[in-house]
Amino acid sequence: MAAFGLTASSSRCLRVPGPGSLNRRAAAFPSASIPKEQFGFLPVERTYWTGSIRGTRQSHLIKCAMDASYGDMSNEPPAIFPRINVRDPYKRLGISREASEDEIQAARNFLVRQYAGHKPSVDAIESAHDKIIMQKFYDRKNPKIDVKKKVRQFRQSRVVQALTDRFRTPSTKFIIKTSIAFVVLGALTVLFPTEEGPTLQVAISLIATIYFIYDRLKSKIRAFLYGAGAFAFSWLLGTFLMVAVIPPVPVLKGPRTFEVMSSLLSYVILWFSSTYLK
Repeated sequence: MAAFGLTASSSRCLRVPGPGSLNRRAAAFPSASIPKEQFGFLPVERTYWTGSIRGTRQSHLIKCAMDASYGDMSNEPPAIFPRINVRDPYKRLGISREASEDEIQAARNFLVRQYAGHKPSVDAIESAHDKIIMQKFYDRKNPKIDVKKKVRQFRQSRVVQALTDRFRTPSTKFIIKTSIAFVVLGALTVLFPTEEGPTLQVAISLIATIYFIYDRLKSKIRAFLYGAGAFAFSWLLGTFLMVAVIPPVPVLKGPRTFEVMSSLLSYVILWFSSTYLK
């Protein structure tokens, strides 16, 4: 039985027979065979047994009261938390770093109930719980930029998906063939600059672009449209980059340096269009 933290064991409180029952038993003795002169010791003997029985009963009652006040002193020691010395608060509570606040709270409550009898264990559990909650609060107040997540979201956006659907990787042999053609055009543009600019090389780059697109798609109309569009876009982008972004290059000297650099940028865009455009 337990009440307000006090325990008592009813099995240890023995019932001691009272003096009345002993008197009844003594009265039941046959008196015919006992002489009258021997009856004189019986009251004394009964008084002696009565006093001893009262003392025994009082000692048992005192023992029962002590058990009720202090509990059973033979109880087992409380269980100790096995991960009490683990430094990582997540490993101490046995949860993952992606656990939600509800899961963290549930793990804390379960462990506190299980090891409630051992104060150092409870303190270790509470300390790990507080550290995790404070770290979660700090992360909410100071969010970190997840670069991988941002890149993944950018790749999965509709605009990027629409653009990537327009390109396809060809065979290695075809990539080498287009690369050699435009590298030769770039070398001719740099090595043989003219007063009029690289007009001939630019015209050859347009023809090469249309030819390579037709070689892949087998459609003259699409090859002409894609080639002309790529040529116009490359020249506009090359001119914008040379004017607004890329500074003058001192390595290239001579007439028409601006046109030479614009042509080289256009060759890169035309090579990419003629090789990977779908």
